[in-house]
Amino acid sequence: MTDTYPAFENRWFYILVGVGIFLNATGLFPPVMELDGALYATIAKTMAQSGDFVNLYAVGTDWLDKPHFPFWIAAVSYRIFGVNTFAYKFPALLFFLGSVVYTYQFARLTYSKLVAQIATLVLLTAFHGVLSNSDVRAEPYLMPLIVGATYHFYRVFLNDRRYVLHLILGSFLTGCALMTKGCFVLIPIGAGLILHWLLTGHWNELLKLRWYVAIALSFAFTLPEIYCLYQQFDLHPEKIIFGKTGVSGVRFFFWDSQFGRFFNTGPIKGEGDKFFFVHTLLWAFLPWSLPLYVGIGKALTGLFKRRNPLPIQAGPEYVSLGSGLATFLLFSLSGFQLPHYLNIVFPFYAVLTAQFLVSLTPVALRRWTIGQTVIGLLISILAIGLLLLVQPNQVVTAVSWVVVVTVATFIVFRSANLLSLTGRMVGAMLVLACSLNLFLYPTFLTYQAGMTAAFYANEQTNLAKRPTVLYEPGSGVGGGSFWSYEFYANAPTYYARTDSTLRLQIQQGRKQVFTTGEQADALAKRGFTVHTLAVFPYFHVTQLTYDFLNPATRSRTLLPYVLTEITE
Repeated sequence: MTDTYPAFENRWFYILVGVGIFLNATGLFPPVMELDGALYATIAKTMAQSGDFVNLYAVGTDWLDKPHFPFWIAAVSYRIFGVNTFAYKFPALLFFLGSVVYTYQFARLTYSKLVAQIATLVLLTAFHGVLSNSDVRAEPYLMPLIVGATYHFYRVFLNDRRYVLHLILGSFLTGCALMTKGCFVLIPIGAGLILHWLLTGHWNELLKLRWYVAIALSFAFTLPEIYCLYQQFDLHPEKIIFGKTGVSGVRFFFWDSQFGRFFNTGPIKGEGDKFFFVHTLLWAFLPWSLPLYVGIGKALTGLFKRRNPLPIQAGPEYVSLGSGLATFLLFSLSGFQLPHYLNIVFPFYAVLTAQFLVSLTPVALRRWTIGQTVIGLLISILAIGLLLLVQPNQVVTAVSWVVVVTVATFIVFRSANLLSLTGRMVGAMLVLACSLNLFLYPTFLTYQAGMTAAFYANEQTNLAKRPTVLYEPGSGVGGGSFWSYEFYANAPTYYARTDSTLRLQIQQGRKQVFTTGEQADALAKRGFTVHTLAVFPYFHVTQLTYDFLNPATRSRTLLPYVLTEITE
């Protein structure tokens, strides 16, 4: 493929990649976020401290929801670095950076060096990808596993001389992806390859034995997950899971956790909106969402102008389009949707975006540079507005940082070319990432009551070694701010879901109790003697509101959690 524009000089490319890595690494600094991040961190903590890598436990009971792979990785990290924020987030960042490397390599199989360079920088700076390195869940792990498996399988399709090695590596990464999120990962891995074969006249690939060997190997690499689920659940039908006995962990893995959520018939339900990801992707893929949408439209239009069949190594490739659109449609039709679900196909979106930008004529490029620059300026203005509204510590330093980086970006990248367009977007995301991770989130997360209560207890000589009972009436896994207390507390924690369980804990000498202010008052009315040790304000920080952001109205949004000593 011949481009209108030359590739970036290595010096500029490496500088921008370095900035991209740095802005993602700022996500290591904020504490672990509630709810899901704190839950996953505590599950891995229990695994690391108990040495039990087979069973998954949450809130002191068996947990059946996500597969084991991310917890294994986090638990090993805890064994190396200790149980702390860095140890939880660092391996996820490494996996994310692995997806960046694989994206570059995948793009180079079909496209020019320039497309691969821009795709790399797009992926490093897409907003929700950056956010996933601060609010860590399963997606940073899935990204390299999916794009990596696709890369290796595409090398097999190209009849690489080491195709057996690539077949094994692709199958291994697919197996790890299955052990991270379940069977649906086969769609982003396989749909793009199948679409490419059909559109380029290579449908006979579907009949070749090597792909069925790959499927068998992928599930063979998944056997550790199947073994763990069988040991924890299938061998123990007496366990009460989702309010009933006889629950099969293996069936849940292959059916209920995937198709149950898709059809909204499983134990975990949601409310699907067919257009949810249409508008979600507009902000989740900032600052690149507009060229992505136009690029996809252009790619779809190009389907009607293709030569069919194409030689095996001729462009374009339809893997990125197929994987990106198939996953988009799957999640759009699903009954359970969350904004971060599409992160796993950001590598393919990055390639589509880069391909579109490189195809622009010089006149069109100048227009897009102006348009993207406006988006970059709006991001800087948004960052300044949030800083001035929230008033974090060192707000003057933060605002000065935003202004200096924004001005410096325009001084360095002042031309109307691809390097300047990309450099300005990297600068804009550097501003946003640092504003969020170094100034805003440290302010927001002080209102994770469980975390601040755990820090308080750890620092008090008379409290630090005392076990804490986390009192959360009800059933199921729960939520609130209890998981962050469990993760950050140095002393052991125990859960009580009923008054009788709480009484049993008290009789065993565990009188230090963390609960909501409302529940503490209710316990006092039911005859318990409640002595309040400290009160901690709480807000659900992943659901920000204007009243919370504004210091003048923040207090009205807060709920009290209390660390108490309770006796009968």
